[in-house]
Amino acid sequence: MKHFKSHSAVIAALILTLAFAFACRTKKAKEEEAMPKLSLLPDIQQRLAKYSPTEIGFDASLLAGEDRQVLKKLVSAAQRIDEIFWKQSCPQGPALKKELEKSSGLEDKDALHFLRINFGPFDRQDENKPFIGTTPKPAGAGFYPPDLTKEEFAAWIAGHPDVKEEFESPFTVIKREGGKLVAIPYNVEYRDDLSPLARDLEEAAGLTSNPTLKKYLTGRAADLLNNDYYQSDCDWIDLKDNLVEIVIGPYEVYEDGLNGLKASYESYVYINDVAEMKKIRGYLDYLDEMQKNLPVKHQYKDQKVAGLASPLNVVFEVFTAGDAKAGIQTSAFVLPNDERVREKKGTKKVFLKNVMEAKFNKSLIPISERILTAEDRRLVSFAAYFNETVLHEICHALGPGSLSLPDGTRTTVNKALRDLYSPIEEAKADIVGLYNIPLLMKKGWIPADMENEAYTTYLAGIFRALRFGAAEAHGLGTLLQYNFLREKGAFLYDPQTMKFRVNFKSVKEAVKELARAFLMLEGNGDYAEVKQFIGRYGKMDEDTQRVISRLQDIPVDIEPIFTIKL
Repeated sequence: MKHFKSHSAVIAALILTLAFAFACRTKKAKEEEAMPKLSLLPDIQQRLAKYSPTEIGFDASLLAGEDRQVLKKLVSAAQRIDEIFWKQSCPQGPALKKELEKSSGLEDKDALHFLRINFGPFDRQDENKPFIGTTPKPAGAGFYPPDLTKEEFAAWIAGHPDVKEEFESPFTVIKREGGKLVAIPYNVEYRDDLSPLARDLEEAAGLTSNPTLKKYLTGRAADLLNNDYYQSDCDWIDLKDNLVEIVIGPYEVYEDGLNGLKASYESYVYINDVAEMKKIRGYLDYLDEMQKNLPVKHQYKDQKVAGLASPLNVVFEVFTAGDAKAGIQTSAFVLPNDERVREKKGTKKVFLKNVMEAKFNKSLIPISERILTAEDRRLVSFAAYFNETVLHEICHALGPGSLSLPDGTRTTVNKALRDLYSPIEEAKADIVGLYNIPLLMKKGWIPADMENEAYTTYLAGIFRALRFGAAEAHGLGTLLQYNFLREKGAFLYDPQTMKFRVNFKSVKEAVKELARAFLMLEGNGDYAEVKQFIGRYGKMDEDTQRVISRLQDIPVDIEPIFTIKL
């Protein structure tokens, strides 16, 4: 049982849904004694220390007057996303945040700080366990009634097949009304937040002279209000000759732990690094060959990849909001997730280089010095880390996209695997990227002497990601890779020194075997099979726990401090 520390804060309202106990500090002792105490975990400061505050800025001289004005308007639009994501991740969070803001106590300020990082009173690095109060986070976050189970959701659809499409839509919330379950479209549920956001985008469109950016911003403003993002997602892929850029809307489904269906709102505002983008464009020349190179039968690599736009953007992050800012920070992303857009246009892969550099310097280097042998430690490089991240995002597009169920119904991999899809997909992208490195070396795109750097930097990165926790998709996906590869002898551990090293004789074949396993898990679309795989490889042994405990003083991630002034 966890021990909690009593807390005296200015709490004015009882948040019934989370059953929080709180303290009310007043001048009258009787009132103070009459109110229950709000309980906080005693180690909030230690939890905060896992995030290293890091300024995220950009060179303003890169932008002319017009681009600066557009950029400011885009940041203004992005800021509004936070309010929507609070409602999705923890509907009671804003009220708790408001009350904590009234307190001047140091421990209250720390709790407020950590609450903002996590977008709620649940620690995203500690399996979403509460750090304020004791009530667990609902699996469905704010997308479903807190008491709704997966079984009830499925049973309702089975009994009302006409609602299946709207209930499984990424862009609806599920509520109880008069004893019934109903699906409410996002544009209805969040209209009060979306209307001013859309106006910001329309105003930004009026400021830019770039026709493709104007088209995207105008279309995205309209789509946010009509709940259909297809056309503006296509327009985002087609952006050309622009420096400033934004992606904004509901995309990832990580927050939906009940069914893995509902998309969270997020936004990234960034400046394209045109020179660096030209350098890495060559990866796309090998996209089709990487797909053909996969170690599985054709049915497991049926996504169309040749001839698609597939832009690669290396960028300077300027601002993020919503799901993009919660907890662990994103190094890169691939969007959109709509399979219709992917089949027609491909995806855009965006690499946040200034964020990647911060993560590498503040976490990966210190971790490698602590857990790798001296020989392997010297092989860790930013070039290998950057290359690994690029390949991870590219490889989201590889492998199966759609599949046929036993009854002949066509569906997508993410719908078939539901809440288990995200960790498997993140793991697949990691390992398929690593698997394709020898091919890219053979083609001359990656230097032949970088192979050992790639495997060793990957191993160091595993321990960075394992610290995210198994409740987070990337953390669980990494744990699956780590346990499988250790089982195959790809990584060797010395319990005396508590150091790891790569077994270069075994790692290549082990990576191939794991790539095949993930691709087939996705292509088969068998939920029970995936659950069994996660049950086997999704647990952390005592040796690994001991190694990770030695990393407690190293920041797990950065906390971005955005320097842009509006």
